[in-house]
Amino acid sequence: MSKPVTPLLTVDIIILFGGKLVLIQRMNPPYQGQWALPGGFVDVGETVEDAATREAKEETGLDVELKGLAGVFSDPNRDPRGHTVTICFTATGHGTLKASSDARDAALFDPDDLPPLAFDHGKIISAAAKQIRLLLQGQS
Repeated sequence: MSKPVTPLLTVDIIILFGGKLVLIQRMNPPYQGQWALPGGFVDVGETVEDAATREAKEETGLDVELKGLAGVFSDPNRDPRGHTVTICFTATGHGTLKASSDARDAALFDPDDLPPLAFDHGKIISAAAKQIRLLLQGQS
């Protein structure tokens, strides 16, 4: 019996830190040089929650506390490399913001004034707008 061909699984994290939204500038294609939510592929044997905290730490230097599920996004065209499904979490960050891993830069942005974003990350942030506002109110 052959294995089924399925989409690849990724995670993205909407991290709120210091009253702002954390974005990373991508070092590698696709969307090299563009701003994006931190995230990446889930490793075999890893939970999506562990993948989210790992990717956040690797790309931003921040330790995160996952707060909720922003949604599952599965448009087959969301990633030019092929069909990926992302599970996006909301989180608060703690520590020192510093780009590393495959992030060229990491910076804080006002959620209402974001640069153009890679992949479908603009749609993801729009879908999570209410959750973002509630988490920001809790940080102030």
